[in-house]
Amino acid sequence: MDHFVALRALRAIVDAGSFTAAAERLGTTHSAISRQLRQLEEHLQVRLLDRNSRRLSLTEAGRDYHREAVALLDRLDAADDRARAGQAQPSGRLRISVPQVVASQELPHWLPSFLQRYPQVALDLSADDQLVDVVGGGFDLALRIAPALPDSQLVARELARCPRILVAAPAYLARQGLPRQVADLQRHALLAFSPTAATVPWQLHGPKGVIAAVEAGQRLRVDATPALYAATLAGLGITLFTALTVQEDLRSGRLIRVLPHWHGGPRCYFALYPHARALAPKVRALVDHLAAHYAAPSGAAE
Repeated sequence: MDHFVALRALRAIVDAGSFTAAAERLGTTHSAISRQLRQLEEHLQVRLLDRNSRRLSLTEAGRDYHREAVALLDRLDAADDRARAGQAQPSGRLRISVPQVVASQELPHWLPSFLQRYPQVALDLSADDQLVDVVGGGFDLALRIAPALPDSQLVARELARCPRILVAAPAYLARQGLPRQVADLQRHALLAFSPTAATVPWQLHGPKGVIAAVEAGQRLRVDATPALYAATLAGLGITLFTALTVQEDLRSGRLIRVLPHWHGGPRCYFALYPHARALAPKVRALVDHLAAHYAAPSGAAE
C-alpha cells in the first residue's frame, strides 16, 4: 500500500461524498479508490467510513484520522508548492477583485512596480465594493477592507491595519472653519458613503475610549467611494477614509485631517485566496508584493 495515495483517496472520498466522484476527481477508477480505502482500513485495523446505499459518513475514529491526514497532506502540498514556486517564474493571467477605493486611489502605489517586476504576468482587475464569490467568480485573489471577515473556506492574510480618519479639503475648511471638538461636526457638511438606502451613523472613537455617534449624509450620500473622494477634494464637506487611502493627499496638502484625536474605528486590509495548497506562483507573488507594500513605513498612520 502506498500510504500517501491511500490518504489522498480518503480525503477525496470525504470531500466528494462518493467513491465515483472521488475517482473522477483523482483521475482513477471506482474500484481503485475502493481498494485503497480497504487497504488503509486493514492497515489501521479500524473502520474509517460507514457505508450505506444513500451516503458515506466518517466513523468516530475516522473523523480523528481524517483530520490528522488532511493536516499532513496540506503540509506536504504546501511544501511542494513552495519548492515549485522557488523555481517557477510567475506567469499567466491573474484575475483579482479589489474595492473601488483601492482601484481608484491606491493602485498607482503598488501595481506598476508589480507588473514591472513580473513581466510575464497579466492582470484582469474587477473593482467592486460587494463581497464577490472568489471561487465561483473565477478570481485568483480578492483584496478587501473590513473590520473583520466572516468565516469561510478561503485563506485570509491580513496585510495592514489602520484607522478611518476624518478629512476635508483646504478650501472647505477655509470657508466653514476647522472643527475643534466632535460636537462642532453638527454644523458641518458630513459626506457619507452609503451603499444601501439606509444611513448608518458614524461611530467616532475619541480619547480615553469615548465613542460618539454622529449623523452624516444629510447633504450628500454616495454609493461609490471614488465619487465620495471626488466630492471631498471638491470641497463639499468632511468625510471618513482609511488613513492608507489618503496618506498621499495628506502629505501633499490636498486634504487635511480633521479632529486628529478622533477616528472612525480600525479597518484591516485582507488578501483572500483559495487554499494555500493550490496557490500558484503568480498569486503568491502578488500576495507577497501586497504584504511588502502595506507593511512599509508609509503604511498605516495613526
